[in-house]
Amino acid sequence: MKNHIQKGDIITVPAPAGGITSGEGAIIGNIFGIAAYAAAVGEPVELAITGVYQLPKATTAVLTLGARVAWDNTAKNINVPGTGRFPVGVATEAAGNGITSVAVWLDGVGTVAA
Repeated sequence: MKNHIQKGDIITVPAPAGGITSGEGAIIGNIFGIAAYAAAVGEPVELAITGVYQLPKATTAVLTLGARVAWDNTAKNINVPGTGRFPVGVATEAAGNGITSVAVWLDGVGTVAA
């Protein structure tokens, strides 16, 4: 197909303000993804926008297997959906109060803060 650009599970974007480290989550416009490597602000960086990733979680958030989850772009962690948070996918494991990370399936859907 001559108009095919790329598969789409990984996209290249300019790194956000402050730069980004490998494995860090980021919101760029309406895209959420996980950085494949570190990059300084404005440099090209590959973001994985689908797949399952272990991500930092708000310690007080209680997530059940299959629960929709959202990214808190200020705290840089996964939390329950709520005001100011970006829906990004589904928890692929339960993670209760006190747990600091959770496995999340990123659905690759464009997002906007609630």
